[in-house]
Amino acid sequence: MNICVFCSAAELDSVYTDAAREFAELLGKRGHSLVWGGSDSGLMKVVADGVQEAGGRLIGISVEFLRDVARPNADEMIITADLAERKALMLDRADAVVVLVGGTGTLDEATEILELRKHGMHAKPIVVLNTAGFYDGLRQQMARMEAERFLPIPLADLVTFADDGPQALELLGA
Repeated sequence: MNICVFCSAAELDSVYTDAAREFAELLGKRGHSLVWGGSDSGLMKVVADGVQEAGGRLIGISVEFLRDVARPNADEMIITADLAERKALMLDRADAVVVLVGGTGTLDEATEILELRKHGMHAKPIVVLNTAGFYDGLRQQMARMEAERFLPIPLADLVTFADDGPQALELLGA
């Protein structure tokens, strides 16, 4: 499978990097390819390193203004003109999406992918890897959206939450 991972490019605490590395190594060992934002810094680097060192393939999709931090030894690197094109191409190249910890950029990517799925624009599975409870607030908000009928489909048909890497891959059937 080509598994798209949205995550931070920031340097983060080991509670997040250790979990991301475990997930990435499993992804690579199982022969999957990583589709990611192409950055060679922060958590994005941790994930790319883990996948590549475990034998997986790297498909980077960066953006022109971040070209200078793109990973030089990816199996494939695509540079897009803007963030909208980047997100569209990442979804297009992916069979499934996993959201790791991140900031506003990760949240933007995740909500766009969720919105497209909600409207039937794709049927790719989406899993949020909820490391150390990072996305507990998002899970609670989404449950409220479902309870108060803001979602036209059941939450379970939109997104699932995993507590660790093995569970995330299990939810994807990967």
